[in-house]
Amino acid sequence: MAAVEDAAAMPQKQGWARTVLAWGLLFGGVFAFQSVAAKPFYIPSSSMMPALLKGDRLVVSKYPYGWSYASLSIHGSDVVPGRLLGRLPERGDIVTVARREDGSDLIKRVIGLPGDTVAVSHGVVILNGKPVPRVADGTADIPVDANVPCDEPVLQPFRKVMADGTLICALPLFRETLPNGASYDVIDLGDTYLPGGYLSPRDTYGPVKVPAGHVFLMGDNRDQSADSRFSLAEKGLGGPVPVESLGGRAEIITHSYSGEGSWLNPLAYLTSLRGSRAGTSLRPERR
Repeated sequence: MAAVEDAAAMPQKQGWARTVLAWGLLFGGVFAFQSVAAKPFYIPSSSMMPALLKGDRLVVSKYPYGWSYASLSIHGSDVVPGRLLGRLPERGDIVTVARREDGSDLIKRVIGLPGDTVAVSHGVVILNGKPVPRVADGTADIPVDANVPCDEPVLQPFRKVMADGTLICALPLFRETLPNGASYDVIDLGDTYLPGGYLSPRDTYGPVKVPAGHVFLMGDNRDQSADSRFSLAEKGLGGPVPVESLGGRAEIITHSYSGEGSWLNPLAYLTSLRGSRAGTSLRPERR
């Protein structure tokens, strides 16, 4: 009887082993694909408005700059030297970067390349001694929702009710164009005291020279982005970042959520979709 029972148990053990192996291969394949080719990314903050809103989901390609420790879906905070088939990003690219403080993946725009001198004067970027051209372009009329409440003291003066009753956040918008022709929108509240006694941080900064093998990154929402202008202690990037810290290039928004409704309700995944944002390219225009 024992031999019969052992024979019956063997197929069951083999079945469990095959199941575990199949799941292992599946997770291994997903990990490899997201580390080598492309990975979904979630926007948790407003630092890249207006290009990216909190609640956006997008695709980050991993191959444009080669591969490094930051390309891995799971990585630490220590910078590991070296990059396989490494290439520099272009000015204006939106990239993910592993922060040296804690390894968190942030998303910012490339402003300065190795050898550049970067400064900021009254909100205007000074690149290699020349102001980066920018022109006022009205306001970024961003609908107010759970993910973009526009309720911080510094933002409340910019809340506006449209004729149809829609509540928006009408933030000052500027069109900025880098020397290579990359053109994109930025939000700048100005460097003067606003209601509530707020003074825009880092509207005056530098100059700082970008070392070899580094890039200087900034958020498009210039007054609400902890980027290369801010120290690691301030949850910024601590100056120019090593190119090994770049994880990939942001390509396209796949979909976006307003954050309205309860996530326990399956219908909320449909009713809270921001339909107009799907398919939006994240590559800068070239002029």
